[in-house]
Formats: sequence, structure tokens, C-alpha cells
Amino acid sequence: MLLHTISEHVENAGVHSGDATLMLPPQTISAEELALCKDIMEKLAKALAITGPFNMQLIAKDGAVKVIECNLRASRSFPFSSKVLGVNFIETATKAMIGTEAIEPLERNSPLKDFVGVKAPMFSFQRLKGADPSLGVEMASTGELACFGPDKNDAFLKAMMSTGMKLPKSNILVSIQERERNDKTLPTLAKLSAMGYHLYATEKTAQFLSDKGVHATLLHYKESEAEPCIDDVISRGDIHLVLMFSNQFSERILTNYAIRRLAVDYGVPLITNIQVAEMFANSLEAAMGGAGSAGSAGDGEADFTGRGNALDERSLHEWHE
Repeated sequence: MLLHTISEHVENAGVHSGDATLMLPPQTISAEELALCKDIMEKLAKALAITGPFNMQLIAKDGAVKVIECNLRASRSFPFSSKVLGVNFIETATKAMIGTEAIEPLERNSPLKDFVGVKAPMFSFQRLKGADPSLGVEMASTGELACFGPDKNDAFLKAMMSTGMKLPKSNILVSIQERERNDKTLPTLAKLSAMGYHLYATEKTAQFLSDKGVHATLLHYKESEAEPCIDDVISRGDIHLVLMFSNQFSERILTNYAIRRLAVDYGVPLITNIQVAEMFANSLEAAMGGAGSAGSAGDGEADFTGRGNALDERSLHEWHE
């Protein structure tokens, strides 16, 4: 291989790579797993006699690395990788295919300077009436962007904001499918509550949080005809972020879809992936440490939107200087 790089997905396997949030350099993958990835790439490139660009999806778990797919073409991560490393991957691939000059292999697969790049997907759910704003194995994104920062939290939060996402002011609605109501999701919600966010929750999620000592205000489904109603609170603009972790095992598949759709239609930020929610909470916490205490929203509520002011504003060119 003449050059390569390995990006890490924030989301676990199951989300299409085109819809995934990428971090480069990898942040949690071990050196041993990265070495296995490189070994697999070299073996496949040799076995398939590849001359030119190719991309692979791999899954690492418990020290083992397996191949999901290998595509004999460039991918949307090529421009991202080129910008982070400061090396033109496509130019190198083109020279290799033409074969008119010798190319010196590049050993490094991370930037020369100490920074992190995060690539985030862009979606058009607001323009697609009736589309379900949830992620799965089928690609739904219509674009992407990349941001850079001194660490993953800084770069990630800037990437989320650059997609048009507004930082939550104070009120967050949480709805968790039964299989996901566990010790993996609880720390993120407890952290948001401890940071001063006011959690609202659907019936069983509210009970789950209460049992775990996390305060949440109960909101009722529209069909229950009880107050306060989820639909009314969202449509009034009183919810500033919706966290919905549901799947095909959910009891209220159609109702959950309706809530996701309502959030999108009213311009309320929506996160449906647990790993993204966890990193979002961690990034907000990191930004809060730099921004100080929350300001006043003018209506008696805490306003956390100023946390974005603590982020590093350097451009990509400045990071490479």
C-alpha cells in the first residue's frame, strides 16, 4: 500500500458508513486492533491485485477484527482523509493507476500536528415529507461536513453545530426502548441531568429514570389523552432536543415514528443513536468547563446555548501550519 488511513465510527456497527460520524485519528481503537486492520488491508490489496483507490469497512470487537466489505473504488471519506493528513489520496491513486512515475509510500496515517478531524453526515429529512428520520443499514444522508479541533469533543461539537443543529437550551425529551433501558444508556442521561438540563420522558422511560434516581418530568403519548402531552410540548417549542433510542422491538413503532417526525417538522434537534448521544453529552460537558456557568435565557431557565463559544476556532489551514 502506498498510503492508508483508518477512521473510527462514533456509532457501533449497524449504521450505514455514509451516515456514520467519523473520527480521524481513531480515538478508542487499540494499537493492536489498528495493526490487525493494516495487515488485513495489505493482504486484500495483494489478493485482489488492486492498483488504485479502495475502501474497506471493518469491525473490531474484543481484540478481533473482521471485514464487513471491501469496495474497489474511492469513497466519500477520501477527501476527509486527505484534508486531515494533508496528503491528496486521489492524486496518489491516479498516479498509481497511470504508472508513469515511482511513488514513495507514506508510512504515517495520522496528521503531523496534534488535532482531530470529525466528519458528520447531513440529512434532508425536513425536505422529505413523511420520511422516517432514523438511522440504519440503508444510507439516508445527502451530504457531509468536517470540522477540526484539539480533541474529539471540540471537533465533534463543532461538526454537530455545523450541520445546523442548535445546542439545547434546557429541556430534553428522552424515550428509550425497553432493551436499551440499562446501565449503558443511564450514565449519559444522568450526566445531562447533572449538567443542569431538565429531562422530560415518556411513560416507561420516566419510571426507569426515577428508579435510578434521575429526575424527569413525565410526558404522555397523544393517544392517552392525558396531560401534559408530548405533541403539545414539542409543538409549543418547549423541547430543545429529542433523544429517542428505539428499534424494531419497540412497542410503539408508529407512535415513535410520529414523535421523530414531529421533532423534525418543528426543527427540534433529534438524536437516535446512543453512541452519538453519549459523545454529545461528553462534548457539552467539556465545552461547559471552558465556557463557565450557564447564562440566563431571560425566562427563568438556564440557557446552555453559549457553550459553543468555548470551542477552538482555528481553520484547517491553521492546524496544518
